[in-house]
Parts: sequence; structure tokens; C-alpha cells
Amino acid sequence: MKTLHEIDNDYHFKTYKRYPVTLTHGLGSRVWDTDGNEYIDALAGIAVNNVGHCHPAVVEAIRAQAGTLIHTSNFFTTEPQVQLAKKLVELGNHQRVFFCNSGTEAIEGALKLVKRYANKTGKKGPIVTMAGAFHGRTLGALAMGQPKYQEGFEPMLGGFTQIPFNDIKAAEAVINDDTVAVFMEPIQGEGGIHVAGREYMNELSSLCLEHKVLLVFDEIQCGVGRTGAFFAYEKYGIVPDIITMAKGLGGGFPIGAFMATEEVASVIEYGKHGTTFGGNPLACRAALATIDAIFDENMIRQAQENGKWLRDRIRIEIPGEPGISEVRGMGLMNGVQLTFDGAGVALRMLRKGVIANVTATNVVRLVPALNISRDELDIVVDVMMQAIAEEQASQLQEKEKTELK
Repeated sequence: MKTLHEIDNDYHFKTYKRYPVTLTHGLGSRVWDTDGNEYIDALAGIAVNNVGHCHPAVVEAIRAQAGTLIHTSNFFTTEPQVQLAKKLVELGNHQRVFFCNSGTEAIEGALKLVKRYANKTGKKGPIVTMAGAFHGRTLGALAMGQPKYQEGFEPMLGGFTQIPFNDIKAAEAVINDDTVAVFMEPIQGEGGIHVAGREYMNELSSLCLEHKVLLVFDEIQCGVGRTGAFFAYEKYGIVPDIITMAKGLGGGFPIGAFMATEEVASVIEYGKHGTTFGGNPLACRAALATIDAIFDENMIRQAQENGKWLRDRIRIEIPGEPGISEVRGMGLMNGVQLTFDGAGVALRMLRKGVIANVTATNVVRLVPALNISRDELDIVVDVMMQAIAEEQASQLQEKEKTELK
């Protein structure tokens, strides 16, 4: 009899390089597979399960809403959507929110918003993006991202200029009165967990204000408490004109959003943007329960404190491990920079009962639930260090064998 993994391979598009594991259920920071193996999840569905797997409050909210009203279309208002819009606006510094279903939809919506704003204000210049960025896989998002994701989908949409990340001189060289917007992740996720410097962010914000350029923060991965603040921009003391959200917002249930100031949002009049499923009652109820759980259980403080503890814990190991050059991050969004190709490290960690992944070729990405325990984080670090040592030794052996030939 074929396994589920084999059946999946028979029917699904072959676009994912899946691990040979079929997961069945989860709770908190633990998941289990069809063979009964237990794993600590330090990836959280790629920064999605911010409150852990199957948080009781989120599960109950989804169950209750599913038995009441699942979908209506946006011809009607619903209580969950109104409540969620109000909550997000009151939590931050933006006056309007639009709901969609995913991060890449939020990016596309934000792109439409800045283009509409540019047309209203007469700007004809480019949208500035950052090298190493990842904003999604739809065509607008791809055009702002890395060449490796664009390959085979050319020609890319025009109207974008890409500059180095964290380089204010590069920004000053291209931003002028005709520039439409700057799109950026405060912390680059897929690009290798690179954190924007505070001074850089303040100078970039001032530059945008000087030239009346819209500043757009992609908080899809770094938002919803992950950095140790609900919105990542709070860590920098600045307010971008637009932010995009998704991933952790629904506690595992798909939902996305983009938010804007009243001035910027006002350019989207009736009929200029829309969605069928975005902001449906079920997704909004899940998001409301997720946000309540984050604040009721002090998960933002946990992310701040445990993130620092995690980085300090890994730094203790670095002097004795030549395979690691540094650890960087903010809150519970962290990357461990390796000195070798790290593709095999994640699989070795999986075999030892910890889920993580390697991004940007050689960065172990750790983005667990915000409420993961220190005992669990301690195991994650121990397993990661073992996997790094084993993979590095294996690669050295293979290199020696090749050289002998």
C-alpha cells in the first residue's frame, strides 16, 4: 500500500520538496506524524502558528463561528469583520484596513494602493525595493523579490528599482520627488533573517517624508507579536504609510490584511479593489481569538524575553562550533548563519525530533510559536548544534573523498 507521501507525489503539482513525513496533529509547540513520532516545531508553519498549534481559544472560536456563519461576500457587513477591523486600527497607527486571504494578496493590494496614490499625485517614478527581499509568489510580489524566484517567469513587471538592504547611501542615490514608494521587510525572512538597523530605518523614513514617498512595511512574517511588539514598526519608533500582514494573524487559519493611513487609503474609492473571500466571518473570528490569546497570555513579552534568551544561548555555543559565524534576529524571529551549505541540517534536525528549515542556502531559520517554553527552546538548540556538527563533518568527509579521487 502506498504511503500518503507517495500518493501526494502522484497527484499534486511537484512544486514542493516535502520532507518524508506526514503530520497528523499538533498541540502547542509539538506535532506528531503517522508513525507516532513527536516533534518540537521551531518553524511554526513558517511563522504562522504564533499561538501554537490548535490553541484552545482559536479552536473554539472557529468551531463556534463555523456553526453560525462561514461566508457572506463583502456585500454585507459581519460582526467578526467589523470587530477585527476596529481592533487592528486601535492597536496601531493606521486608520483603515482591508482584509484578504494571504500575504501575497496583501502585497498585491498594497501595490495597487501605491500605484493609485501615485496616479492621484502625479508621480511617475519607480517603486524602490530591497535586494534579498521576498514578498510572495504572485507577479507583482515576484517583481520586487529575488532573481532565483523570478527565473522562468520573465518578463517581470516593470517600474521597480532594487537597492541593497540596510544601505542608506544606496537609498539616497535613487529616492527623489518622483519616487512612488519604498517596499521593505523590517526583517528579511526568506532572505536570511537580516534585521534593518534602527538608524537606517529612521534615516530612510526621514528620506521618504522629505520626498513624499510612501513607505511600505511588509510585516507578513515579522508581525503579530513575533518581534516582541505587535507591529514590527513599533520597534523602530516610526510609522510607515502602509503595512501588510498575514501568516500569524489567524493562528493558523488563512487571512491577510493591509493597513494604511486615512490619507493614503482614501485614494481607493468604491469598486477600485475587492475580494470574494477576504474578511470572511470564519477567518476574522479566528484572528480575533488569536489576538486576544497573544495579549491575554503575554506572548509579546515572551517573544521578547525568550528571543533574547535563545540568541544568548546560541552565542554561548559559537566559540566551539566553527560551523556557525553568527546568530541574528529580533524577538522570536532568528537566523543562525552557517559557514557551509546548510541544506542537510534541517533534515538531520527533523530526524532528531525538531522542525526548522534552512533559508538563503546557509541560514537556519527559527520562528517558533511565541509561547514556546525555554525547555523546548533548549532542546531545539541542542539538536541544532548536533545536526550542524554532523552535517559539517559529513561534508568535510565527502570533500576529502573527492580530493583523493
